[in-house]
Amino acid sequence: RSSDLTPLYSFTGGLDGAQPQAALVQGIDGNLYGTTSAGGLSLSGAGTVFRITPQGAFTNLYRFSGGSDGAQPRGALVQGTDTNFYGTAFAGGTNGMGVVFKITPAGTLRTIWQFSGNPDGANPMAGLVLGTNGIFYGTTYNGGASGTGTVFSITASGALTILYPFTGGSDGANPAGSLVLGGNNRFYGTTFGGGAGTGTVFRISTGGGLANVYMFTGGNDGGFPEAGLIVGSDGDFYGTTSMNGAFGAGTVFKMTP
Repeated sequence: RSSDLTPLYSFTGGLDGAQPQAALVQGIDGNLYGTTSAGGLSLSGAGTVFRITPQGAFTNLYRFSGGSDGAQPRGALVQGTDTNFYGTAFAGGTNGMGVVFKITPAGTLRTIWQFSGNPDGANPMAGLVLGTNGIFYGTTYNGGASGTGTVFSITASGALTILYPFTGGSDGANPAGSLVLGGNNRFYGTTFGGGAGTGTVFRISTGGGLANVYMFTGGNDGGFPEAGLIVGSDGDFYGTTSMNGAFGAGTVFKMTP
């Protein structure tokens, strides 16, 4: 029913931003924080970071310039143990290949990593995930040794470690979705390509050991997953594929660890 949904804010496409692609995250202050991939500064249109209360009071916290601060944030923010928020920008930065940034709840932003393409990767599409060790984990869609993306870890101070460079073969290629923490302190994720050609599900340890968990066939199981997985209350993983399946329009799947 239409009465079940309450619009809180409508973006104008101007200084407030446009085209939010990522989910919101609720801060410890109870407010909601998010990003837009476009809009903001009129000359760059490189996106914004914003805060909105559950009642709909909107505050623009930061407008990306498209320069060294980054551009086009597409992934969700995550709040660190220091109460700052951490995120990625798909483009911009000193090399034009995206950045990792942190921003205070008041809106002071600092870039903590500039992607160079190789070996660290390029163009992160997904946000970061906070591990139990206080370190953040993420992926890049492009770049790395084979140009098909990487998995990395990064500390709050900006020390980045490349955990795995995808080869584009059976291990997968071009991860687009966020990682999720599963059992035994291992992360699970998806790749849009690679495997049998239509994407994979992978598991990776904090030390960088990667295992292919599933290769999509492009048949009834689907293909080309763009989103990450979630862990259900039953301990199994749930996710979606953007294409293929019985009717060629994607699937919802369940997978055991």
